[in-house]
Amino acid sequence: MSTLLYVSDLSYPAKGRRYCDEDIYLSARMRAEFDVALCHPLDAANLMSGFDVVVVRNSGPVIHYPAPYQAFRTAALAAGTPVFNQLTGKADMRGKQYLIELFQAGYPVIPTIDRPGDLDRLPPAKQFVAKPKFGADSVGLTFLDSPEQAAFTDQLVQPRIDFRYEVSFYFVDRTLHYALYAPDPARRWQLQRYEPTEADRAFAQRFIDWNDIEHGIQRVDACRTPDGELLLVELEDLNPYLSLDLVAEAEREAFVAAMTRSIQALSAAHR
Repeated sequence: MSTLLYVSDLSYPAKGRRYCDEDIYLSARMRAEFDVALCHPLDAANLMSGFDVVVVRNSGPVIHYPAPYQAFRTAALAAGTPVFNQLTGKADMRGKQYLIELFQAGYPVIPTIDRPGDLDRLPPAKQFVAKPKFGADSVGLTFLDSPEQAAFTDQLVQPRIDFRYEVSFYFVDRTLHYALYAPDPARRWQLQRYEPTEADRAFAQRFIDWNDIEHGIQRVDACRTPDGELLLVELEDLNPYLSLDLVAEAEREAFVAAMTRSIQALSAAHR
């Protein structure tokens, strides 16, 4: 039986979510197919050599320990350690630069810039948002009356979008398993089941196909504008919270089975 190091900060406090419950559940389910040990993210680099595969889950925003996280990434890549999610991702696991790149490439993304010379690319808005390029859980987010007020030092700037609701699409590898949405924009984590249309599926799949992850869990977060358009808010490919407690048992079982198969395939490919 393969050995699995499950990385999670079980004590991490998150607004509106209990990360620890999700990781206790998932790590317990993984024990059916793996020998599992849990560790804190700060211990992962020192422990990972003793395991066949490392699963990085709800470890909290790495903004609080950037140097140890980079040391873990560097060591895992150098040793060829299989990590789930794979460290080849181009989205949140590398910061928010991808939002700028996707916007410049014409993807349906909230308009995003990171330098004063691109101010003319932002549409008019009542307010603007400045976010750290390396952040999570809204840490460091500020609202501006004008984009010219932004410091543009490791920040990105976006218009504050007037949206109808936010919706999230949850993938294992490149397969969509379920979607949830927050009908009240002021209550991001009060989620309900969402039945995606074919257009919704194509929207989310486009970002999954753009990213370089074959084995891993990804969450595509989008907002629905007043005119019905979906715009990408975030492509979470580091450690997305899954809200598994809100989905039906059959969907939850299918998700766990797919996650197990993906980790097994990743482990087998490195033997």
